[in-house]
Amino acid sequence: MEINVSRLDILIVNYNSTRYLLKCLRSIYMSLDSNIDVKVYVVDNASKDNVNLLQQKFPHVILSKNSINIGFAKAVNYLISKTDAPNILLLNPDTIVGKNFFKSMLDFMEKNPDVGIAGPKIYESDGSIQGSARSFPTPMTALFGRNSFMTKFFPDNRLTRKNILNSTATGDAPIKVDWISGACMMVRRKAVEDIGLLDENFFMYWEDADWCRRMIHNTWKVVYYPGASIVHFSGRSSDRNLIQSVVAFHKSAYYLFNKYYPDTLGVMRGIVMMGLGARGCFLLALHGIHRWKMRKNRNYAPVDSLKQAAEKNVKGVVRSGL
Repeated sequence: MEINVSRLDILIVNYNSTRYLLKCLRSIYMSLDSNIDVKVYVVDNASKDNVNLLQQKFPHVILSKNSINIGFAKAVNYLISKTDAPNILLLNPDTIVGKNFFKSMLDFMEKNPDVGIAGPKIYESDGSIQGSARSFPTPMTALFGRNSFMTKFFPDNRLTRKNILNSTATGDAPIKVDWISGACMMVRRKAVEDIGLLDENFFMYWEDADWCRRMIHNTWKVVYYPGASIVHFSGRSSDRNLIQSVVAFHKSAYYLFNKYYPDTLGVMRGIVMMGLGARGCFLLALHGIHRWKMRKNRNYAPVDSLKQAAEKNVKGVVRSGL
């Protein structure tokens, strides 16, 4: 007997990712079952890539437009305050929803009323599985996090495995985790009413880790559920605004640690700030060198070409059973 889900609110924050967003919306409507009544909301943070195309191609999508970029957390909170469905899906615009995604996720939430947040398996555009379910960050996360230097060169080390929890998942079995990526998370509204909205001190990045921590602190479970899946073209908005993204990432990281480890950071605050600043400068320098080499070797491809190459990988992932 199939579960008839009454309502679901899908909330998407867009920032200069309209081309990806159009594909995301198409995948949403292709994945939806007829017995799932949903509303799709998009809030645009002052994009400059013709977001009005949404109203032409998807007139049922409820679009709100901001005159400035107010950040991810504030935009999500605005949408949550304007909606009332029992389940909320936070979804990045640069994602493709898999087959039967909604039925799988909503069935799981229905059968597990103690789960406040659930996240699916997330594929990268190259077909690899993203480390989207993790343990709470510590100072060691800078060295052994999902995108850290040590993880890239020594991906199977013990500390990285301890940090990236979905690496231990087997089959479709759900596992309890500390936090999951805000690129795609299904949230129970009752849990939001219990713990509150996203912390708007996070302009972007790390607000998902903070939200999950507050969920667990208030006895709600946070679960990685690989029985449903999406594809994520990671960092499309960030790539176009690299300096702003790097600054926001490290500023939010500092705020998160200061929020949960204020005593520990008392004598180390300066060291932590210098460490985060050095890490940010290092990333920007690496990016600059990488772009210079690409131009020098004349291998720099236009965005459309990169996009087409990524989409070929996504089609391969879909054919293999997404």
